[in-house]
Amino acid sequence: MADLERKNERHQARMQRLKDKVDAKINAASEERGIVIVITGNGKGKSTSGFGTVARAIGHGLTAAVVQFIKGTWACGERNLLEQHGCQFHVMATGFTWETQNREADIAAAQKVWVEAKKLLQDESINLVLLDELTYMLSYDYLDLDEVLDAIVNRPINQHIVVTGRGAHKKLLEIADTVSEVQSVKHAFEAGVKAQKGVDW
Repeated sequence: MADLERKNERHQARMQRLKDKVDAKINAASEERGIVIVITGNGKGKSTSGFGTVARAIGHGLTAAVVQFIKGTWACGERNLLEQHGCQFHVMATGFTWETQNREADIAAAQKVWVEAKKLLQDESINLVLLDELTYMLSYDYLDLDEVLDAIVNRPINQHIVVTGRGAHKKLLEIADTVSEVQSVKHAFEAGVKAQKGVDW
């Protein structure tokens, strides 16, 4: 019994030290402004995480909008749900670049939807903007990097931005407040399992 009490006391002491550290960080965080989140890496779940943030914002009564690059020819379960709650969607709707195989058409489609994105990035009434798969537009030079960075940096001060996609540009990472890298450990598709409606798309 004494052994158990000592373990409990040690555990309580560790948790108290942890609580003190967390409380100190919370007290030190006093700045309030919109943040830029970049979710990159080769693993599955980047867009899913971005959409989760959109759902969270809407659940708290905030306004949100989504701009989708690359994807758009498949049905989108998130869109089906979020549009019912007032979330705007602007979709490139060309599908994957390896399917279109037409650089000129892809650039035109990217720039067309980017015009809508820029409007959102100047709109103080939009609390959060998801730029889904934007990283590819920068990697492929479909959009001008400096123009994109300038639009993000000069957005309304309290607007939050979430950018998803593989291979995020170094300059994009530099202006981000939070960067998460999703790594692939195992993927069902690599084992020959079809992409599943409601889980993968």
